[in-house]
Amino acid sequence: MKHLNTIIYSLLLVFSFQITLAQSTDSTKNITNFSGNVGITTNGFSIIPSFSLNSPAVTTQLSWRKKRFSFDPDIRLKPDITKGGMIFWLRYRIVDNKKFGLRLGVHPAFNLIRKQITENGVNKEITQFLRFAAFELVPSYQISKKLGVSATYLQGHGLQKDGPHFTNVLFLNSAITNLGLSENLRLNFFPSVFFLQTDGYRGNYFTLTTVLAHKKLPFSLSSSINQTIKANLPGNKDFMWNVGLNYNFNKYYKKAN
Repeated sequence: MKHLNTIIYSLLLVFSFQITLAQSTDSTKNITNFSGNVGITTNGFSIIPSFSLNSPAVTTQLSWRKKRFSFDPDIRLKPDITKGGMIFWLRYRIVDNKKFGLRLGVHPAFNLIRKQITENGVNKEITQFLRFAAFELVPSYQISKKLGVSATYLQGHGLQKDGPHFTNVLFLNSAITNLGLSENLRLNFFPSVFFLQTDGYRGNYFTLTTVLAHKKLPFSLSSSINQTIKANLPGNKDFMWNVGLNYNFNKYYKKAN
């Protein structure tokens, strides 16, 4: 309960920041950025092995941003909506400089999983709806135009009796971006190692996402791999990979005075 109260207070803090921003006299206060991508992937996997879909999935990542505050839904679902996850991030950029950044985020999350039950002596499989609350702290540093590094500490809490109850994750990330293959083709690499602890189980992993994009087209190809270094989590797989096709967009809107 103590940790849950911390999340609630953080959420209230984020909303307080948003109210302050809305009252700001900064010349950019009326500019809103709406960006994101919608795509399909051959395998929707999760940092928590038991939540990996192990099947094709539809993915949606959106972001509504006004100055330092953003609302960032992150949704991945099987086409038949029997399994998947929905995360609704509220984020505030405490420091937002060209070189150094520091971001605070909180979210409610909902996971759909398949569960075996026995009812009136009959075994059957149902879709169970799990609820979570979490927060993140993300420092980042942009070394050059093409190289950036960051770390993410994420803490999550399950809000029901079954499923994961307490999760800690530390990510060490890097971003190698805008590598020119030709005049219009660009290649981006996002390698990361992360250290996961959930309900007494532990796992260490290496993950790499590669994105191929065209400057004049809204579509991109991506592929991710997830390699277990050492883990004892239920449902863990030593190696996972996928390929995805995404439609990307980035729009700016200015409200008239």
